[in-house]
Amino acid sequence: MRFLLRPGWLAFIALVVGFAVACYTLLAPWQFGREDQREAQERAIATADATPAVPLAELVPAGSGVTPELEWRQVTVTGTYLPDAEAAVRLRTVDGKPAVEVLTPMRLDDGRIVAVDRGLAPVTDGGAVPVYAAPPDGTVTLTARLRPDQRDPSDRPIVRGEGAPQLYAPDSRVVGATAGLDIVPGILQLPAEQPGVLVPVPVGPSVADAAPFTNFSYALQWLTFGLIALVALGYFIRLEMLQRRSGGRRAHRTAVRQALAGDDVPPERP
Repeated sequence: MRFLLRPGWLAFIALVVGFAVACYTLLAPWQFGREDQREAQERAIATADATPAVPLAELVPAGSGVTPELEWRQVTVTGTYLPDAEAAVRLRTVDGKPAVEVLTPMRLDDGRIVAVDRGLAPVTDGGAVPVYAAPPDGTVTLTARLRPDQRDPSDRPIVRGEGAPQLYAPDSRVVGATAGLDIVPGILQLPAEQPGVLVPVPVGPSVADAAPFTNFSYALQWLTFGLIALVALGYFIRLEMLQRRSGGRRAHRTAVRQALAGDDVPPERP
């Protein structure tokens, strides 16, 4: 077993054991955690669907904003769209094609301003903001879902050009700073058949994440990969030991034959 102390074997063992440890302590728990998050989100959506919509002020009083605990709750608001302060979120897709997500501020009857997510609009000309239907004029009443702001993890700058300013995440704070408006933190996401809606943003997990047991299956795969790595390590160690034993037996037989033949030259070590 002394061959295991050689640098090459030590490096190989460290690599395999490190991979197995990562599978069992990092990668598999990460996927189990994602599965738990997906299930919690589905429960929150189901609860929100079973709860009647209430006026925004009941859940988000003046001076407050949309918190994660309120996500997916349904509220009603009445106000006037502010299309001149509109913004678009880049790098979205609709039916597998590039799109933008349109955020249009609305001034409510109580004077507050909220960011309304009117949905998706397909991109037809490279990175330019597409032409899409304007929101209706005058006072409208909406029923929408509450969503907390999402921050762009890379803090990429706003893209300005023709059309609405382009963001990288639906964030009312950025929309307000861009338009010079004091907007209530959070987003109001419109479902279908609401005044001003385009292509509604899907509710809940994406199609890939919504497949049953997807994250759970990935977690089991990482556990299996870690086990396979350890079994393979044991197999290679055993194979090396067998080869060395076979080489030792061949050397012994050679020495015996040389002794019987009267050859005093010692056999070479394999």
